[in-house]
Order: sequence, then structure tokens, then C-alpha cells
Amino acid sequence: MSRGVAQAARVREEHGKLAVLAALTGIGAGLGSIVFRWLIKTFTQLFSGHADYAGAGGHAANPHVSWLGPFFVLLAPVVGGLLYGPLVDRFAKEARGHGVPEVMLAVAQRGGRINANVAVVKSLASTLTIGSGGSVGREGPIVQIGSALGSTLGRLAKVTEGRMRLLVACGAAGGIAATFNAPLAGVFFAMELILRDFAIESFGAVVLSSVAASVIGRAAFGNAAFLNLPSFHVEHVAQYGLFALLGIAAGCAGIGFTRALYWIEDACDWAWRGPEWLRPAAGGLLLGVVLLALPEMYGVGYPVLENAAEGRYAAGFLLLLLVGKILATSLTIGIGGSGGVFAPSLFIGAMLGSAYGTGVQQLLPGTAGAVGAYALVGMGAVFAGSARAPITAVVILFELTGEYSIILPLMLAVVTATLVSKLISRDTVYTLKLRRRGIDLDAAAPGAPLGSQRVDEVMEELPYPLPAATTLSAAALLLAHSEHGSLPVLDADDRYVGTVTARAVAEALAETPDGGAGAPATAGDLAELPPGLRSDMPLSAALHALVSAPGTGLPVLDADRDAPVGWITHQSALRALHPVTAAA
Repeated sequence: MSRGVAQAARVREEHGKLAVLAALTGIGAGLGSIVFRWLIKTFTQLFSGHADYAGAGGHAANPHVSWLGPFFVLLAPVVGGLLYGPLVDRFAKEARGHGVPEVMLAVAQRGGRINANVAVVKSLASTLTIGSGGSVGREGPIVQIGSALGSTLGRLAKVTEGRMRLLVACGAAGGIAATFNAPLAGVFFAMELILRDFAIESFGAVVLSSVAASVIGRAAFGNAAFLNLPSFHVEHVAQYGLFALLGIAAGCAGIGFTRALYWIEDACDWAWRGPEWLRPAAGGLLLGVVLLALPEMYGVGYPVLENAAEGRYAAGFLLLLLVGKILATSLTIGIGGSGGVFAPSLFIGAMLGSAYGTGVQQLLPGTAGAVGAYALVGMGAVFAGSARAPITAVVILFELTGEYSIILPLMLAVVTATLVSKLISRDTVYTLKLRRRGIDLDAAAPGAPLGSQRVDEVMEELPYPLPAATTLSAAALLLAHSEHGSLPVLDADDRYVGTVTARAVAEALAETPDGGAGAPATAGDLAELPPGLRSDMPLSAALHALVSAPGTGLPVLDADRDAPVGWITHQSALRALHPVTAAA
């Protein structure tokens, strides 16, 4: 009895420690976001002479060097590159680029370990990049900064690797929540993109961090929505069809943005032969030419985005801005700049949506509705198409704009864009960067003793399958005496129809009156198809599927995925490490 009490006390102590660390991580991320946004404002004012040059209107001059006129934009990226180029090259090379892939890699394969220098270097490099005209966003940097803070705090507290990964996600959530005044979006960004699971314990810690960061962020920046857009409403049911078509276009645009981003980065790698620290300054000349032609590309560009949503631009100019943003963002990243791709994807989506809305309004003036509604929906859909994070896309657009009236068409377009993106490309804007370096987040970490094997090398013999006509009482007896929490089910023709779990049978017997109308009567009534594992797939992929398995194991199917040939559990995977012991 005393042993159980002591164990419960230790569990409570561990949970309390995690809650404190999550809250401290959120507080640190919130304070970091204040400094981060202040640095962006300061450097933008210093380099351009305006609070936000993209919204200054036309080819405005920098009052600090008024004699240069609008041509100062040719020099601003060069000077900025001379400052952040050596900084990144000397102290934290992982601070280059958009940041989120490095955090995903740290969580998936490095136990959540992130260099403590990253927080400081990323803050300075990203703010210098954006302030000097780099056409990138804030989300990547603040995610990497918050995650580095969480990782550092975890090392100081000497937590386990699992807790370290969770604190990294807490930092990412806190950074998004405080920077964009979007606590829900911070939570789902961390769960969907960083952790890539929705475990209850993880959810609680991430929420706590996001709340702590949001309180600090709102105290500093206020409680207003991040973007100021007019209210929109769906005025005709036929508009849903138009929004679905926009989702298809947005999915293609998201993939197009991803491909262009890495194509231009490859071109920059091929063209540059000098020292890496000088690359941002040399490439800054090219970026300056783009900014001179399209000053709306300077920095993040939220004022331009808002103008597009309000219908202030012609369709042709909107498409020009779309292409210009893809070019400017890709060039900023390609020359070695530091910044995120979330804001550019919103920008591209707003331009695409506004141009699309303008077109359908001319074709269907009585049905199309407001142009701004298409801009708002396009923002979420392009982000979903590039990042393939539909939950985050819906939630973050709602919080960034405060517009609930557009939620249904937004959900429709986001899901459509995600499906189109998945059909066209295997990777997202984040995972493609890693795959190009030979890194698969779902594969075993290099040198790991477990995960590189094939499933058919470690699988067990298939448990005796249940006929689909087996009664629930008989199924309960067989499951009770089985070492597995689930068993395969075959129909009368010996075709595989799924698995039935002990939990499903127990719940059916406990909650449904015997012989009641519509009550499940056989194992076949409760059979469900679990994730399909092939015998020739890597064990690392099977282990990811086992995490969410309904029972204690999963069937392994043959190459055609139509017949089970074995069974895999975590225990059988571990036995692969000790084949002699297992054989004995």
C-alpha cells in the first residue's frame, strides 16, 4: 500500500515538474517574442526609414538617406547580409533558412536537443533579414527561438528525452501564440507539425505553455486580431462550389511555391563559389533589384496583404504580386537569409484568392460575393497546400483575422487543398528540405539500433484469426486467452476484413442489451481496418503506426495488401535486438 502511495506521489511530482517547465518555457517564448518583434521594428525603421516599407506606398525614399531616393533598396539587403552572414556562419549555421524543419528534425531524431546559441543567433539573423528587406515571415524564426529555449530549459532540468521533445514543442507553441496573438493556433501548430501526435499529456503541457506566452504577448501587443480585415459572409450556396475550386488552385499553388523555393535555392548553391559568410551580401544585390521593381515585397508584407483582401488591386497586379512573392521569398532563402515561409504562403494565398474572386465576380456577379472572402480562404488554403497542416490552417486563419463567418468555406477549401497537395507531392514545404539532405523523419535515426530492419525480419506468426461470424461471447473468450489485445478477422471466403479488439468487444457486451435492435452480434460487426503494414516496409514506419494501434499489435500484410501474413508488436521489434535470446 505504501509503495503504491509513494509511486503515486512520484507521478504527481513528475507532472507538477512538467507543468512548471511548460509554463516557464511559455513565459520565455512570450518574452522572446516581444524582443523579436521589437528588433524587427527597429531594424526595419533603420534600414528603410519606415515602420513597414511594404505599406509605405510606391517607391518611397528612406529619409535617413533621402539622396538615394528609392534606390536605397538596392543596398539595404547587401548591408543586412554583411551583418547576419558572418553571424550565422560563425555561431549557428542551423539559423539559416526557415527554421521549422530543423525543429522537426530535433524532435524526431535528436531527442529534442537544440543548440542554445540558436535562440540568440536566429533572433538577430531573422530580424536583420526582414528589416533589410528579406521577403520572409516571422513564424519560422520564433518557432526555432522558442524551441531552443525549451530545449535549453530541459537540459538544465535534466529531463528525459521524451520530456525534452515536449518542451521543444511547448516553446514552438508559445512563440506562435505570443507573436501572432493566436494561442489555439500555437497549440495545433506544435501538435500537428512539431510533435505530430495529439497525446493527452502532450496536449496539456503545450496548452499551458501557449496560455502563458499569450498572456505575456497580449500584455505587450494588446488583444486585437493580428490582421485587420473587413467582415465577410457567404451569401449564396453556390459559392461553396467556387471555394472548392479555389481549394484545388490553392493546393497547386502551395506545391508550386515549395518547388520554386528549393529550385531557386539549388540555383543559388550552383552559382555561388565564394565563402558562405559573404553569400547573403552578394545575393542581396539580386534581391534589391526585385525590391526596386516591386517594393511591396519588402519584409513580411502584411499591409499589402490587407489591401488585397479589401479589393484595392486589379487582378493582373495581384498575379504579379503572387509571382513576385514566390521569387522574392525563394531568393531571400536561397542567398542564405533567415526567416519563415508561413507569412509568404499567406501572402501568396491572399493574392491568388483575390485574383480568383475578382475573376468569378466578373463572370458571376450575382453569385460570387465579396472578393475579400476568397482572399481570406485562399490564405488558409495555400498554407495547407504547402505545409499539409489542415487543422492548423483553419485555426490560425480564424485567430489571425477574428473572422468566424467564413469558417465553413475555409474548412472546405483547406481540406481540398490538402488532398490536392498530397496527390501531387509526397513532401511538404518543411519536410522536403530534410529529404533533400537524405533525412526521412519517419525513418530510424542514423546509427539507431532499431528501425532500419524490414518488418518481415521481426514479425511474429499470425495469431489464429476469428471468422467474421464468431459471436461476441466466443470472441470475448478467445481474446481473453490471447496474448494480443486484438485479433484478425476473416470473412466466409477467408478474405481479410480487419481486426477486432478486446476493448471493442468488452464495450459492446457492456453497453448493448443482448439481442437489442441494431446491436453488433458478431466479430465481423466490430472489425475495423487498422493502418496497413506491408512485410517489405521499414520497421521504423511500423513503429510509428504501432503508437496509435487500437490493440497491442498490428497485422502485417503481403505486398498486395490483401492478406495478413504475420503480426508485429513492440515486443517483437525489441526481440530483433536479441535474436539469440529470443531463439533460446
